[in-house]
Amino acid sequence: MTRDGVERIWKDARTLYRSGIHPALTLCVRRHGEVVLDRAIGHARGNGPKDGPDTEKVLATPETPMCMFSATKGITAALIHLLDERGVLHVGDRIAEYLPEFARNGKSGITIAQVLSHRAGIPNLPAGSLDLDRMDDWEFQRELFYDATPIHRPGKRQAYHAVSGGNLLGEVVREVTGKGIRDVLAEGILDPLGFRWTNYGVAAEDVDKVALNYPTGPVLLPPMSTMLTRALGLPPDEATVLSNEPRFLTAVAPAANGVTTANELSRFYELLRNGGELDGVRIMDPRTIRRATVEQSHLEVDLSLGLPIGFSMGFMLGGRRVSLFGGDTAGAFGHLGWINILSWTDPARAISVAMITTGKAALYPEVTRFLQIPRRIGMEASKIQDN
Repeated sequence: MTRDGVERIWKDARTLYRSGIHPALTLCVRRHGEVVLDRAIGHARGNGPKDGPDTEKVLATPETPMCMFSATKGITAALIHLLDERGVLHVGDRIAEYLPEFARNGKSGITIAQVLSHRAGIPNLPAGSLDLDRMDDWEFQRELFYDATPIHRPGKRQAYHAVSGGNLLGEVVREVTGKGIRDVLAEGILDPLGFRWTNYGVAAEDVDKVALNYPTGPVLLPPMSTMLTRALGLPPDEATVLSNEPRFLTAVAPAANGVTTANELSRFYELLRNGGELDGVRIMDPRTIRRATVEQSHLEVDLSLGLPIGFSMGFMLGGRRVSLFGGDTAGAFGHLGWINILSWTDPARAISVAMITTGKAALYPEVTRFLQIPRRIGMEASKIQDN
């Protein structure tokens, strides 16, 4: 990857920023483990669509922490597979083996693997799950899942679990370790590698450091608005506003409220690209990562998203022709977050990438500018065997 190539990537990022959809954008690219691009553009606060001229503007920097929304799922998936490697749980086990009351209403056979691969049949968030006053009331949260009824026979179809699966996995981790998943993630991965962020939410004293998210883009209409409301548990614009609330940012939502920087998220995927070792510290076995990224559905049309998305047990997968990660990306894996956040690694190109934005638009004409960025990165980072 040449310096001119890096500048072409950043030029595409600036083009996306100029669309006005994203008040802030950060992008970090690692190539062969080295950071070749780590930049930010826009404002962490004060540059939203409804902010007035007198609103204080705070510039975004590469060090600005941001909510990664569903890109959090990749972090959670890696942790679950690590716990499997260490014998704390097994992904093939039924959830009800750990949480017996979960077996209610036809859920006795649902496995951890089915939750990771979005085939558990419980994609929609139970009402009340995002009540800010009860997000950390785990007895209440468990009862919501115990009472849930699958929308299809578990294992039969793929239906993206936007938030529900992460909450459920968090409870499994709590049950098998006796600790909250935030502490387990810190002890197992983040602390040994010296991460500052990249956990679920933040400490109360760090809330004001986190960039604000803003509802942007065209008003959503049915069926898209209906689908997202069902998956999230509340309308998308309300979910965006909720994501800025201190109670949300200090809670634990293992599929939705990870807070990180583009640099740290890229570094997390560099750990996975490098076979589970980073900076001389071994976190997991390479075989664990290979198993975690085995395809579980080949471009099956997802019942929640209405699109053909390939999943492993926890990660979105690249494709031979086209994918979220660009063209010719078979072997790449990562995760999307609220349409406009993307994190992935492509071992064939020796890259680990994270792009985080703060505009929460679901559908907008300029989305092609967003998709151009991973496409450009793939073009500029030739495959290793081609070098």
